[in-house]
Amino acid sequence: MTTPLPSWPPRRTDRRTAAPYAAVPREPADPARTGRRWVRRRARGMTAEAAAAALDVARFDARQASRFEDLALDERGPAELGEWERIARLLADAAPGTVYAPDTDDVVRAELAADAAAAAAREAELREAMRIAARADELQALRELGTLDQTEPREGDEAVREELTRRAGGYVQDDVDTWLARALATHRGHYQDPAAREEAAAGLLTPPVLAHAALLGELLRLVPGVDVDELVFAARLAATEPEAAGDLAAVLTRARPER
Repeated sequence: MTTPLPSWPPRRTDRRTAAPYAAVPREPADPARTGRRWVRRRARGMTAEAAAAALDVARFDARQASRFEDLALDERGPAELGEWERIARLLADAAPGTVYAPDTDDVVRAELAADAAAAAAREAELREAMRIAARADELQALRELGTLDQTEPREGDEAVREELTRRAGGYVQDDVDTWLARALATHRGHYQDPAAREEAAAGLLTPPVLAHAALLGELLRLVPGVDVDELVFAARLAATEPEAAGDLAAVLTRARPER
């Protein structure tokens, strides 16, 4: 019996995952940095004389590399030469008998501090991406249950809106925008805080959502007790003519009776 060969290209399956993978931020490759680190490891424990000798070898290697086009364009070689020159100067200016120690090198310590800060920033970025993905999954589940409008918005849901839009191939999700606009207009969830409302208006939400929220807020004020579901026309107006919706909300605001 012969074993059937696998088909190529592989067949697509119907199995899909609702949650996208979260890419882990990695330190970008840097040949120059790799070269400097290599030099520091080699130079550990060297005296001024040994570093000067190593510098002569590095200069010779640089002259040899300059003859070859592919090596001449390499970033690592010049970085290694520059680091040998720096270490040689450092030891030449130090007290006699001093040996090189990366642990006490101010330049190295500054780079390590910068690396630690960059790593912390990448980790925070990853945690935020994971939080957004988890919240997007949660909101998607609520949409499927038909209970999204009853959900209190949280801080950062503006970024979750963008994630849901991205998952939909860039298409605006009308129900999500309506949910955010209603929450903003009625000061629900974290929009109870005036600072959160101002931040949302400063660019976290799109003009149609902001226009919808502004118009909806004024209509709710003018018609106390009206069911928000009766004002769905505000969403259509804001989606098609956001500037007109915003202008109408501004006119209604100026029409408020003076107290």
